[in-house]
Amino acid sequence: MRPRLPDTKLKPAAAPPRRPPPPPAAARLLSTAAPPSDPCHLQQQQQQQQLDLDDHIARGDLTRARHLFDRMPDPDARAYNSLIRAYSWRGPAHAAGALALYAAMLRDARCPPNKYTFPFVLKACSALQDLRAGRAIHRHAARAGLHADLFVCTALIDLYMKCARFVPAAAVFHAMPARDAVAWNAMLAGYALHGMYHHALECLLRMQEGCASLRPNASTLVALLPLLAQQSALCQGKSVHAYSVRASLHDKDGVLVGTALLDMYAKCGELLYARRVFEAMPIRNDVTWSAIIGGFVVCGRMTEAFGLFKDMLAQGLGFLSPTSVASALRACASLADLHIGKQLHVLLAKSGLHSDLTAGNSLLSMYAKAGLIDEATALFDEMAAKDTVSYSALVSGYVQNGMADAAFLVFRKMQACNVQPDVATMVSLIPACAHLAALQHGKCSHGSVIVRGMAPETSICNALMDMYAKCGRIGLSRQIFDVMPARDIVSWNTMIAGYGIHGLGKEATALFLDMNNHACEPDGVTFICLISACSHSGLVTEGKRWFHMMAHKYGITPRMEHYISMVDLLARGGFLDEAYQFIQSMPMKADVRVWGALLAACRVHKNIDLGKQVARMIQKLGPEGTGNFVLLSNMFSAAGRFDEAAEVRIIQKEKGFKKSPGCSWIEINGSLHAFIGGDRSHPRSPEIYQELDNILVDINKLGYQADTSFVLQDLEEEEKEKALLYHSEKLAIAFGVLTLSEDKTIFVTKNLRVCGDCHTVIKYMSLVRRRDIIVRDANRFHHFKNGQCSCGDFW
Repeated sequence: MRPRLPDTKLKPAAAPPRRPPPPPAAARLLSTAAPPSDPCHLQQQQQQQQLDLDDHIARGDLTRARHLFDRMPDPDARAYNSLIRAYSWRGPAHAAGALALYAAMLRDARCPPNKYTFPFVLKACSALQDLRAGRAIHRHAARAGLHADLFVCTALIDLYMKCARFVPAAAVFHAMPARDAVAWNAMLAGYALHGMYHHALECLLRMQEGCASLRPNASTLVALLPLLAQQSALCQGKSVHAYSVRASLHDKDGVLVGTALLDMYAKCGELLYARRVFEAMPIRNDVTWSAIIGGFVVCGRMTEAFGLFKDMLAQGLGFLSPTSVASALRACASLADLHIGKQLHVLLAKSGLHSDLTAGNSLLSMYAKAGLIDEATALFDEMAAKDTVSYSALVSGYVQNGMADAAFLVFRKMQACNVQPDVATMVSLIPACAHLAALQHGKCSHGSVIVRGMAPETSICNALMDMYAKCGRIGLSRQIFDVMPARDIVSWNTMIAGYGIHGLGKEATALFLDMNNHACEPDGVTFICLISACSHSGLVTEGKRWFHMMAHKYGITPRMEHYISMVDLLARGGFLDEAYQFIQSMPMKADVRVWGALLAACRVHKNIDLGKQVARMIQKLGPEGTGNFVLLSNMFSAAGRFDEAAEVRIIQKEKGFKKSPGCSWIEINGSLHAFIGGDRSHPRSPEIYQELDNILVDINKLGYQADTSFVLQDLEEEEKEKALLYHSEKLAIAFGVLTLSEDKTIFVTKNLRVCGDCHTVIKYMSLVRRRDIIVRDANRFHHFKNGQCSCGDFW
């Protein structure tokens, strides 16, 4: 707890009261005692204590320094100032000690604070961003007549700037009778800290115009260059580089200026210039190495980044730092080189950096991105200290590995530990809501970012748009898109993709045209989303036109993902032969995913002959993953070739691939209820099954007949009909009918594609129960109303 500073006037100490003369007996006793201490001896003792105090501080041993200070009978202002200065220089971890000493100094009337006290105690306030204490000290300094002191004013500017109080900072600055380069740099660094690019440049120009003797120094450049990097202001950065050469600042303060320059060039994407600056530096420190390695990582040049890291290690472990290791670990994660990542983990332990928070967070992120979630969780549990980055990395890891429930648990633990989430945390958490289609959780997350002032962030808006689209609320996605302050290419792509999965191809096309009107250049992902939107809407002609326009008008070379989307477009539209010819004409060898898209359409359109050819191609290439094995098995089963389907399932089992069981879930009052086909573990199972049976009776009267071709086992016809009755999505919808009022839309999510029979049944359900039903399956959204589906039976 920080000490509360008294807002008291600084007054000289009152004279101590005179003691009464001792009685005769006491006088006789005093005459036999030791003679009073020699004033010279006391002064020498005090000087020696001050020397010892300075020695402990110089050695960095603040614990002994404080013990010595506490034993001083009458510490003077110099002793107070020495220890306050030492605490303030040690950053936030010790800054509270400086404030506590200052409060004690105020209570000690013998030595009031002076001009050597205020700059350092204000520095402690800056480290803590303690604006309340800083304002009180400002008043104390003014009452002490030091409001115009150069060093006090500079410390006040630094405090107000770090606390984002620009008006008081400017008022102190303009009231100064004289300003030196340090004062100007404090203003400029404050603007740079908060990304106020134009204010910083204006300050620099006024500094140069104000006094001919005042020129930007190394500190000026080191404060300005990160801001230029943030703004990608390469031209201005080069001008600063030229000035540093003319002013010989690159020679005098080579490490500081050189590191800032190479960092600026790297963040502007000019790695050649960054490397030249690095190579020209005669002296490099750990920060320099971290900057150049991090620059290559940011630009995606991971192999070269790791090569630089190895060069650094060859110079000795003295250059090893948590930041350089963090960059190296990020390179390992990107290169999928987990073996080297684990070696770095061992290196960290040997070098004593394993307990560093930055290094720990980097290791955590690497394990999470590599899918080693157990290792990431174990490392997280072992970390002595955790910050927002730690929790964000684990949340992101769980979401990326499909463990959305665990991500929510970590987030709740984060809140319980009073660790505040940042933009990165929420950008990681919101997709968990999308994955589970947990609308209530998503709305709570939306409210949380609004309360924390994060709502205008572009990355937050993009995540929210994606979440609402995947939770069936495409209208809310569009609302966020329309009001967001700034859009990037991800914003447009997310909205186009959202329209696509809802089968709104025309809206996606209109948004793409609007994107061109806003002078936003599409990228390869844009066309994947656009062609996919046309595919889900049956807009075959439009999709083909966008594919050809992508290369001829926008100069984007099609990737495998574009060819997959085109095959899906043609095959879904029933143009199976054209899709087959399209694959044959591809400039690259089609992979299993391309053939898989065609095979799925052969199954839907019951083109068994072509399906057999495609199945042979997939078998030659070797099915990759569960999906292609399931497609092959389904293909043979639909053709009645159950022996061959059984053989595929045997191979699938031997290779260790397991088919995911069909699972559907529905959110009721913020709680998720999951169902598996035929499962009766839900507490309300008797009611659910009774309601579903009642619905089936009603729809049979309207002419519904079970489509047993979707039963993939070799069973008798009656057994096949029974196997279809209780698929998971039907159970979830029946539970929604029982639980939700008639004006509420029933929203169900399924992990697999909805089978044709269930699709037919749900259309009947929406008719006989007069309910709006939305089903999100593995492919798209289905909006059922009055016996019709938005997909037009095209999915």
